[in-house]
Amino acid sequence: MRYLHTMLRVRNLDVALKFYQDALGLKEVRRIENDKGRFTLVFLCSSDDLEALKKQPQTRGAPLVELTYNWDEEKYGEDRFFGHLAYEVDDIYATCEKLQKAGVTINRPPRDGNMAFVRSPDLHSIELLQKGEPKAPAEPWASMPNTGHW
Repeated sequence: MRYLHTMLRVRNLDVALKFYQDALGLKEVRRIENDKGRFTLVFLCSSDDLEALKKQPQTRGAPLVELTYNWDEEKYGEDRFFGHLAYEVDDIYATCEKLQKAGVTINRPPRDGNMAFVRSPDLHSIELLQKGEPKAPAEPWASMPNTGHW
């Protein structure tokens, strides 16, 4: 398992970038504008990690901070500004099976062979992403519904 990023929701992207870039000195390394989903993702890296980041796949670089800006105003409450930790795993299905056997609820099953979510005992969301290309959809995951929140 390899740590990828921590996602944080922000209310005002410009103000957030002023803090993370100007004050903390993080560098923007990737930006995704999603018109359909009405959100912007900005990935930031410390200057000490920039060289190592250049040697990694652009879509799965690490370690990063992901700022998520939803274009439409939302009321999250203080507990929802922290989004999730993300880890890349060698086999999404084997990882989810192992977690399930350990009594962990798979809140968002890897129906797409690429992404799953679980929650810690303290309800922190953890995103699991398949290393490399997504796996082909497979049962029981392909037809498993979401459970609770993620």
